Amino acid sequence: MEYVCEGRGGTAWFRIETEIEAEQESEVMVHAVAKHFRREQEKAIGSYKPTSTVYIEQNIGLKAHIQRAMPLFLTLRDNEGDSLVTAMLPPEGRNDSAFKIVIVGKSNGDPYQAHGEGIKTLATHYGLALDRERCFPYR
Repeated sequence: MEYVCEGRGGTAWFRIETEIEAEQESEVMVHAVAKHFRREQEKAIGSYKPTSTVYIEQNIGLKAHIQRAMPLFLTLRDNEGDSLVTAMLPPEGRNDSAFKIVIVGKSNGDPYQAHGEGIKTLATHYGLALDRERCFPYR
C-alpha cells in the first residue's frame, strides 16, 4: 500500500496497489472491492500499448500505465492499521463527472456518520466533492 494523506484522529488514507491488498480489504471489510479492483486492472492492462517491439522490453512501462489508467482504490485506516472505509476514485484522482465514485464502510455500510471528517480530508487532498449523496451507492 502507498500512503496518500492523513485523515482525522490518528487515521490515514492508503492506496491499494495490488490484488492481494484488495483481497485483504474485501475480506476485512466484507465487501467486493477485490472484484472491482481485478476488473479495472484487467481493463488497464488491456489498454496498454508497448512502446517497444522488442519482446523483453514490452512490459517496461506497464506498471506505470496501470497506475495512471486504473481508478484509485483507497482505504482509510486507524492508528492500529484497521480498515474503516474503502473508496474508489477516478484515475489519478482527477475530477471526472462521468466516473461513479464509491465510498463504503464495512459490509457496504454508510461510513459518513462515523468517518465523515476523514472523507472530507480525502476530498480536500484530491480536490473532489465526495458528498454522501454522490458517493454512497446504498441509500
